[in-house]
Amino acid sequence: MGKFSKEMFSASDAYGAEQSLLFFTYLLGLTPFRLKGPLGGRHFQLSRLGYLNALMQMSFFSYCFLSALIEQQSIVNYFFKSEISQVGDSLQKFIGMTGMCILFTCSAIRVRLLIKLCDLVYHIDDRLLEIGVCFNYKRIMQLRHVKLVLICSVQVAYLASSLCMLLWNNVRPIYTATVAFYVPQIFLLSCVLLFEAFLHRCWQHLNVLNEVLKNLAHQWDSRSLKATQKQRSLQCLDSFSMYTIVTKDPAEIIQESMEIHHLICEAAATANKYFTYQLLTIISIAFLIIVFDAYYVLETLLGKSKRESKFKTVEFVTFFSCQMILYLIAIISIVEGSNRAIKKSEKTGGIVHALLNKTKSVEVKEKLQQFSMQLMHLKINFTAAGLFNIDRTLYFTISGALTTYLIILLQFTSNSPSNNSHLYSCCEALNNITANHTL
Repeated sequence: MGKFSKEMFSASDAYGAEQSLLFFTYLLGLTPFRLKGPLGGRHFQLSRLGYLNALMQMSFFSYCFLSALIEQQSIVNYFFKSEISQVGDSLQKFIGMTGMCILFTCSAIRVRLLIKLCDLVYHIDDRLLEIGVCFNYKRIMQLRHVKLVLICSVQVAYLASSLCMLLWNNVRPIYTATVAFYVPQIFLLSCVLLFEAFLHRCWQHLNVLNEVLKNLAHQWDSRSLKATQKQRSLQCLDSFSMYTIVTKDPAEIIQESMEIHHLICEAAATANKYFTYQLLTIISIAFLIIVFDAYYVLETLLGKSKRESKFKTVEFVTFFSCQMILYLIAIISIVEGSNRAIKKSEKTGGIVHALLNKTKSVEVKEKLQQFSMQLMHLKINFTAAGLFNIDRTLYFTISGALTTYLIILLQFTSNSPSNNSHLYSCCEALNNITANHTL
């Protein structure tokens, strides 16, 4: 137990840096494999207990979703009932159950892709060490711990505060409706955190690769590149330390950089292949919930319809706004992490061409031209099942669709039968007053 706890708070390689995050997702049933072997010979091994845990959790959540759907019980209905809220809540339950099944199914079927991705990250770190880059794995692990604690704290705070709000207003939710509403959030956010962790490593790899090439250009500018000189220039960066080995031939450094860049692109393609359906599921569920939560809040603030509820307007708006913010954070984390890695990869081309303009060696120039051709054909890109790119253009797509659906829902509320009957009663009263005046 002491050895296990020690490994959870200290890391000496790429496997150890992600061990706590992978153990957390293992408990949730999303990563059914465990890290085995001594230091230096570590490897991931599939776990039967992990698959059994995933199957049990998926069965339990399916039961809670179906039970709440059949009994027509939900957290939203405790706040208010309307035709749109019932349709939105039923749709949210169905898509939530489908989304959870997709998460567990993809995690079980494509688990070898995730193991391959972890091995690629470890291999890239080894290759970067050969050209003078050493990562601070303890700091990377601490960053994972901070994000895990933050996600769990936010989720627990939201759960506790909203349940206290319900109990304060004499509303006791059944446990199936509570599980169907709250539990999927922690699974979706955990999957987002896992994807963001690999995006962070991808960004780090591209960043240090660019720094190595920049350092090479700086040495050329200062004319300090000598074949017989034996010294190292140490540069302390954010979460890694870098020293470019000056005794290496520039052509050799560029060749190794090309191979490392190829491995980084392969790791990014593997991550996109593994997470593609999970990302589509998360973004779809988040968009659906944001649409209906925004509608509930706007409908209440604009006074479009009268709602019969025990809750005050402040409580009502706060509850749905907090849920909407949680899913907005999920979308922003996915988009910003992807955009950060893509932008960093685009900078490599400019550095390579700057080196190409400075070099006078025919051999080095040939290597740089090969590197330039590789950058043209190998580009980092993340998509959701090939349906749309995951970058900042997604913000405009979601904003446009959100505005359209909100306008449709608000118009539907304005043209609801209750408003029409109210308009009819007003017209009838006006006709009666006119008739009496004529008589």
